[in-house]
Amino acid sequence: MADQAYCVKCRDKVAIAGSEKVTMKNGRPAMKGKCGKCGTGVYKILPTK
Repeated sequence: MADQAYCVKCRDKVAIAGSEKVTMKNGRPAMKGKCGKCGTGVYKILPTK
């Protein structure tokens, strides 16, 4: 998937490498993966449907 998330380390929106859809504890969906530039873990909270 070519989704983007904000990387705190790079301070920029980057492509999520190895993304997977997860459900957080509160039941909201999110995308979890690694930053495409530096490899730091990134999350993107998705809208509820």
